[in-house]
Amino acid sequence: MARPPIRHLRWWIGGLLFLSTTVNYIDRQTLSALAPYIKTEYGWSNSDFALLIIAFRAAYAVGQSVSGRLLDRVGTRRGLTIAVALYSCAAMVTSLATGLRSFALCRFLLGAGESANWPGATKAVAEWFPKRESGWAVALFDSGSAIGGAVAPALVLWVYHAFGSWRPAFLVTGALGFVWLILFRLLYRSPEEHPRLGTGERADILANRADTRAIPAGRLSYRTLLSLRQTWGYIVGKSLTDPVWFFVTDWFAIYLVSKGYRMEESLLAFWVPFLAADIGNFAGGGLSSRLITRGWSVGAARKLVVAISGVGMALLIPTAFTNSYFWLVACFAISTLAYAAFSTMLLNLPADIYPTGSVASVSGMGGTGAGLGTIAATYLTGVVSDRYSFEPILIGASILPLVAMAAVLLLVRNNEAAERGIVNRI
Repeated sequence: MARPPIRHLRWWIGGLLFLSTTVNYIDRQTLSALAPYIKTEYGWSNSDFALLIIAFRAAYAVGQSVSGRLLDRVGTRRGLTIAVALYSCAAMVTSLATGLRSFALCRFLLGAGESANWPGATKAVAEWFPKRESGWAVALFDSGSAIGGAVAPALVLWVYHAFGSWRPAFLVTGALGFVWLILFRLLYRSPEEHPRLGTGERADILANRADTRAIPAGRLSYRTLLSLRQTWGYIVGKSLTDPVWFFVTDWFAIYLVSKGYRMEESLLAFWVPFLAADIGNFAGGGLSSRLITRGWSVGAARKLVVAISGVGMALLIPTAFTNSYFWLVACFAISTLAYAAFSTMLLNLPADIYPTGSVASVSGMGGTGAGLGTIAATYLTGVVSDRYSFEPILIGASILPLVAMAAVLLLVRNNEAAERGIVNRI
């Protein structure tokens, strides 16, 4: 007997993607939350800790292009299943690490598995959501990064103090991925074949999602994709803004300690920027979706949010010149809110511009660029903070987003022109 359709099934799918991103960030933030304790136990410098971050980023950078192409080939369901199982195992195995090399290996494996999350989620949104709702859908799944980043310190520190050791924390957080996998395997199918998708909702999705345009279906070659200037606008935008976010996720705990705050006393300072980022996801996605509903072109709506957000990210500069708890938290919060709105627009661009068969590939290339940029930024953060201070890093992190904003505004054309450009290159 056939089971009845699930109402608003696409939003249940969106909820699954949100949970995936949340678990993804809890796993990767476990080390950052425990960093002050593990650094002390092993006598690591900031440069040593930077090597662990780079090990993760190297796998994450290369893995995004590889996983993006793999997802376009094997499909979202199978691709995300493999990826989540891999990074959950890597997270749990970290509990066995005994020094810098073994930690680096575990972080490398974690980065390889986690690299599929954003290309996979972006592809799922392109498959499941009409373009009028894609801004909200991307905001929903991307907000999981802020929620995961905010939850991780409290969860990880609770486990650490409960067991008196950092090792159980990696087991607990790693196990969350397998719980998610059960839900994902039970619920996720493509809209074309999902047995619980209502007829009306299926018709709406298939008629109004991003790939119902005058662009040939299927996977475009890397040569074709890289010959398009909008691809480079997306890659440059990701490459120059993601390092700012990852500075917050990877270094914020160490930065607070360098300012004289104990981790247990500064959980509010750690939470606020992540919660502000959560607001930024929905503010950016909601504003662009509302403008599209009111008749704005998709490209113009996205670019307005990009312009506002690029300026907002520059507000990290004041943190280089104050020790005030209030101003530190406020400036980081505004900057991460702006980053999240900017990121939501970037994550929409592949589905806005490219056919579904190439969405994960383009998303993966942007992720690789972001990974390489983050590796360079991480190395410089370790060296500069050891030899000087965090202040030069904060000033640089305020300037780069303005360059990223200019790249997106100048290189990414309106959607009609982008479609003509793709067709002319094939």
